[in-house]
Amino acid sequence: MSDPILSLTDAALTLKGNAGPVEILHGISLEVKEGESLGLIGPSGSGKSSLLMLMGGLEQATGGSVRALGHDLTTMSEDQLARFRRDNMGVVFQSFHLIPTMTALENVATPLELAGVTDAFDRAAAELAAVGLANRADHYPSQMSGGEQQRVALARAAAPRPRILLADEPTGNLDEANGQAIVDLLFGLRDRHGASLVMVTHSNELARRCDRVIRLRDGRIDTQDQARAAE
Repeated sequence: MSDPILSLTDAALTLKGNAGPVEILHGISLEVKEGESLGLIGPSGSGKSSLLMLMGGLEQATGGSVRALGHDLTTMSEDQLARFRRDNMGVVFQSFHLIPTMTALENVATPLELAGVTDAFDRAAAELAAVGLANRADHYPSQMSGGEQQRVALARAAAPRPRILLADEPTGNLDEANGQAIVDLLFGLRDRHGASLVMVTHSNELARRCDRVIRLRDGRIDTQDQARAAE
C-alpha cells in the first residue's frame, strides 16, 4: 500500500487573539490517499478552512505533525514552504486572488515562469482553453465576471500539474449555475492531472461528489460522522 499523499497526526492550531490564545484545531489526525477527493464540511467557525491551511502549509501547526508527499511541513521555513507549494500544490480560494494588472494568460503563466517552465505561456493557454476561456486570455480580471475569474484561478492552480489540489469554498462567491460549472471543472482538472483534491464547502450536495467526507465541529473531527457521507 502506498503512503498517503497527506497525513496529519494530532495536528493542532492555536492563534494569538486580543484576549489571549485561541485554540482553532484540536488533535486532528487524518490521511488523504493519492488520487482521492476529500470534502471538509461543518458549520461556520468549525475549523474547515484552518485545516485546509495546515494541509497547504499556509498556517504552521502549533502541535502534532503535518506531512505532504513525505515531507514534514511543520519543520519547513516560509521560503521552503513556498517552493514546496509552487512545485506540488494548487490552491483555489473563494476570492480568486488574481493579479489585477495582469491578463488572464499572464495570471496563469506567472507561477509557471517562477518555476522555470520554458513553455509557460503555451501551457497557460492550454489550461485557459481547458476551462473554456481561450477567447478571454487577453482580458484583465476587471473585464471578467466572477465565474470567469474563478475559472482563471482554477487554470492557474492546475497549470503546474500539482499532485495536490486544495479548494477553499471555491463556489462561495458565485451563483448556483456558475458554482456548479466551477465544481465540474475542478473535478475534471483533478481527473485530468490525477491530483488528490481536498475541498472545503458548506454544501452537502457538493461534498457528496467527493470520495469521502469529514465533518468538523469546534475544531475537531466529528467521529460519529466521520465514517459516513454527508447527510
